[in-house]
Order: sequence, then structure tokens, then C-alpha cells
Amino acid sequence: MTKLLFSLIATHFLCDYPLQGDFIGKFKCRKIQRDFGIPWWHLMTAHAFIHAGAVLFITNNVYFVLFELIAHFIIDVLKCEGYTNIHVDQTLHIVCKIMYVMVR
Repeated sequence: MTKLLFSLIATHFLCDYPLQGDFIGKFKCRKIQRDFGIPWWHLMTAHAFIHAGAVLFITNNVYFVLFELIAHFIIDVLKCEGYTNIHVDQTLHIVCKIMYVMVR
């Protein structure tokens, strides 16, 4: 159980920082001006899929994957829109990982 939680949290930070990159990190937010024709929601969806893929790799549970995909998208949109901040954002993501371990 501890190994599972550690793996989920570690891959979360891997996906949210180095694998997200500056491009997705900046332009996944709707309010950021872009002149290259890629809608914000394409980038937000790609980012959420990266996280869902990590959850799939670790848990092999399709329900967790679908929840992660939707929850990560919503949580990050809330942050980008200014309803939450980085601290609340990261806390909510970690709570999702804890829920996967508890439900499993």
C-alpha cells in the first residue's frame, strides 16, 4: 500500500513538472494568449492524458484512469481560472492518489 501510494505521488510530480514542460504548462490555460492555433483544451487534455497514462501504468485500473483523466482536467482548469492556487491544486491531486489506494 505504501509502495503504491509512493509510486502514484512520484509519477504525479514527474508528470506535472518535467513531463508537462513549459509549453503545455503555460498554454493549457484558457486565458493565456496564443497565436499558433492550438486551443487551450487540446493542451489541457494532453496533460490530463499524460497523468491518466501514469495511473494506468501503475494501477491497471480503468476506473482510476477515467477518474484521473476527468479530475485532473477539472482541477487544473480551476487553477488556471483562478478559483484555486498551486497549493490547493497539488493537494487535490494527491487526495485523488490517496483515494485510489484506499479504494483498491
